[in-house]
Amino acid sequence: MSEQPGQPDSRLDYQALAQSIKRWGMELGFQQLGISDTELAEDEAHLLQWLKAGNHGEMHYMERHGTRRSRPGELVPGTIRIISVRMDYWPADAQPADTVLQDPALAYLSRYALGRDYHKVLRKRLQKLADRIEAQTGPFGYRVFSDSAPVLEKALAQNAGLGWIGKHTNLINEHAGSWFFIGELYTNLPLPTDTGAVNHCGTCHACIDVCPTRAIVAPYKLDARLCISYLTIELRGSIPEELRPLIGNRVYGCDDCQLVCPWNRFSSPTCETDFHPRHALDANSLVRLFQWEQEDFERYTQGSAIYRIGHECWLRNIAVGLGNAPTTEQVVTALKTRRDHASELVREHVEWALRQHIRE
Repeated sequence: MSEQPGQPDSRLDYQALAQSIKRWGMELGFQQLGISDTELAEDEAHLLQWLKAGNHGEMHYMERHGTRRSRPGELVPGTIRIISVRMDYWPADAQPADTVLQDPALAYLSRYALGRDYHKVLRKRLQKLADRIEAQTGPFGYRVFSDSAPVLEKALAQNAGLGWIGKHTNLINEHAGSWFFIGELYTNLPLPTDTGAVNHCGTCHACIDVCPTRAIVAPYKLDARLCISYLTIELRGSIPEELRPLIGNRVYGCDDCQLVCPWNRFSSPTCETDFHPRHALDANSLVRLFQWEQEDFERYTQGSAIYRIGHECWLRNIAVGLGNAPTTEQVVTALKTRRDHASELVREHVEWALRQHIRE
């Protein structure tokens, strides 16, 4: 929220303002913008049930904020509308995802993480949008978010008409697939709201069938404890041994459920240079990335979403990938170089990986 939020001016034409906001959003590089109210009672019930079942694993922050996540007015007092935006990120210049996944010597990183950290890109653009609105309305109450606070982003985006939450729990747009980021601008402006999106998953269950670890335990229900994205990004401890062989060469996130989604045939490549691959991370070798020391990791991932997992979890993940790779002298030698690593977590995963290649 701005430091001293102004009260909405009743003389403003909010219908016209909403149309202007959508035009400004497009000019700032968003592919779509929608407006919703703060009603999330049904989504709150779903969230509480999901948390009660323990499906969030060690993501304790999911429950720490209580109802502020599902009640926008509690998180940012005065909020009555949410402006949701989406921005395409599919990097057309990256090596084909299937090509990388089918080569066990290569490291697969989720396509969203190959470029600049999306949190920074979206928040900066949303702030520019807020500045444009303020120039038109005068001071008003607002706060900008992009996967950076207790916000039910996908539910809000669905209510704003940006897409529906698919069976894999990602947001899908019938004209743009699911390869996009979303962000929000909470505001006290009484803008007219848009119509929520209609679900078009139908009888399709491709995402459920393809999940390597069967993390989509039922349509629209994800058990994060089984999800490769959770295991390689959110989990800070040891990856369960029974899941390691299923991870394959996915060392940061997993895109399988989106890669098979038929709606992604309508997706468009990103126009944002910030989201293009950097440092050849779209198709680099597991052995080469495993050789990165702390300073290498920090230098090559600075400014990207990958940076936040840290070097220790980076090595843990790649050790699993190397354990799943074909047995070669190069792979075994690389693993042995980390046998005496200072981190017990790394050593444990290295020993597991070596056991996959050296049968005693």
